[in-house]
Amino acid sequence: MKKLLTLVIIVVSTNAVAQLPKGLDEVAPYSEGLAAVRQGNQWAFMDESGTVVIDFRSDIYWNKEAKANEDGVKAIAYPKFSNGRCLVVKLVDEIPIYGFIDAKGDLVIEHQFLNVRPFEDGFTTGIVYETVLRGQNEFKLNIYEYKFHEVVMNVDGEIVDFMNRRYNIQMKKPRYKLPKIASKMLNSQLVAFKKAGNWELKKLNL
Repeated sequence: MKKLLTLVIIVVSTNAVAQLPKGLDEVAPYSEGLAAVRQGNQWAFMDESGTVVIDFRSDIYWNKEAKANEDGVKAIAYPKFSNGRCLVVKLVDEIPIYGFIDAKGDLVIEHQFLNVRPFEDGFTTGIVYETVLRGQNEFKLNIYEYKFHEVVMNVDGEIVDFMNRRYNIQMKKPRYKLPKIASKMLNSQLVAFKKAGNWELKKLNL
């Protein structure tokens, strides 16, 4: 009986110490058992008991000017988890590059997207870029070439299919424009993508 009483006291004491986040500017709906809460420009995630499980940080992505008719990152009004993944962002030469964290807050998909949709049914479509070193100029400065691809990616960060090579994307801030995504997952087997102005269907060979 004494052991049981001691256990009850410990549990009650632990619950009494746990504090709900305070001074919040925004509270988002729950998704996959987690809800995003905002203080200023930083977001955190709390579980269903109100305990903060991912602390406040500035790299969790949201778009305060999001519109329902937009697509990709422009449509994300507040952070949320989908298929266990949430968008994060960092600036590379003043250009936003996107990756994904898991429900522990760990980066599991490197920052490589210029534009991307949240995961659905285990997959997403987006535009990735890579930097290729082409040598040096006469001033011994490195010369780089950028390559862009529209891809289908799974939640493990593996590219499962290439849709289109993308061109005419400027990686200098004054000229940079967010590229639009020209593909979309229809289900876990079919993807639609635009080619020469028309939609085409492709079955994923998983």
